Amino acid sequence: MPTPRETILAALHALLSALPATALRGDVLPERVPVTGLLILRDGEPGEPEVTLSPLRYHYQHQAEIEAVVQGAARDATFDTLCASIGAALSADRTLGGLCDWVEAEAPRPVDLAVEGAASLKAAVITVVLHYSLADPLG
Repeated sequence: MPTPRETILAALHALLSALPATALRGDVLPERVPVTGLLILRDGEPGEPEVTLSPLRYHYQHQAEIEAVVQGAARDATFDTLCASIGAALSADRTLGGLCDWVEAEAPRPVDLAVEGAASLKAAVITVVLHYSLADPLG
């Protein structure tokens, strides 16, 4: 049985998988980037929780990361569309179906990466902050 933390990360990956871009979780960057873009979800860091004692709860602001990558002649427009679709998907379900207290993304900081013999990549890491509480820090 998966832990609540794993369930939340799986729900975030499922949300990303519903987008037109290819969504992976914890994988390496493949040799080819799909025309619609590529999203790689990294589990990130749960950070130090705030603790309440009655009842005992650990309140996390977990920072997961989405690596967004596009390639091709229209990479600026494709990247913009991809980021907007991530934002729209998160805005539509700020609790991931009730699994989190709140989900919010930080603005991307895009970079252009040259690729020898191919069109350059446009990529960014988008931090997604998952606010949730657990009864056990290992859960």
